[in-house]
Amino acid sequence: MKNPLLLLALTALLWAGCGSVPLTGRRQLLLVSDQEVLSSSLTQYNDYMKTAPRSSSAKQAAMVKRVGQKIAQATEAYLRQNGLAAEVKNFQWEFNLVADKQVNAFCMPGGKIVVYEGLMKLVTSDDELAVVIGHEVAHAVAKHSNERLSQQMLAQTGAQLLNYSLAEKSAAIQTAASTIYGLGAQVGVMLPFSRKHETEADYMGLVLMRMAGYNPDVAVGFWQKMSASGSGSVPELLSTHPSDARRISDIRKALPEIKAKY
Repeated sequence: MKNPLLLLALTALLWAGCGSVPLTGRRQLLLVSDQEVLSSSLTQYNDYMKTAPRSSSAKQAAMVKRVGQKIAQATEAYLRQNGLAAEVKNFQWEFNLVADKQVNAFCMPGGKIVVYEGLMKLVTSDDELAVVIGHEVAHAVAKHSNERLSQQMLAQTGAQLLNYSLAEKSAAIQTAASTIYGLGAQVGVMLPFSRKHETEADYMGLVLMRMAGYNPDVAVGFWQKMSASGSGSVPELLSTHPSDARRISDIRKALPEIKAKY
């Protein structure tokens, strides 16, 4: 009886947990409430910021806040104008520059965005910085963290179903099946979904930066600089990000539509 009951519970969970991404309309699985995700991420963010060394460059820090706030305002305007005003309450925007040599930035749910000083060495204008911040804001708007957590929950449920189905098999078969399932879920599902999130954030970020008045054409040159800095050293199959070449190609293809539509 355990298998049918678990399958029934899984079906009900999937039915109740569907949503769609603003701008792209892609259907997504959201099994965790916004409140739970925001509460947990805020705690992690606050813990990080307590120890993170703030940048001593007032000029660059002001640039990060200026570009971030402008994109945030455009994002909220879009949500309100498209029947998604209720989503605005989920964002308490913060844009901080941290003294770290990494060429990187990250976003926490709720609009908590951190840019590292190492990335600013590649930034020559507000437009180029808008490429990065637009991408990070897009992750928050698309609820990619919630979706990633939901995928992990689903993978765990799948592992439980596999264990039930092999309950009468030998221990060796159970171990082998679990190992294969774990590898298959990671490489075949979890990583491609993460790459899909990155590609989606690239597209949405270009739209958001254009809505904010920035020039999305600079994205190609910026990502070429990122590629030259060594960001694409991990094989795409085993990476959470698309290859630099694929990212740049996808952006080139998307730009005419974005400029015509927005």
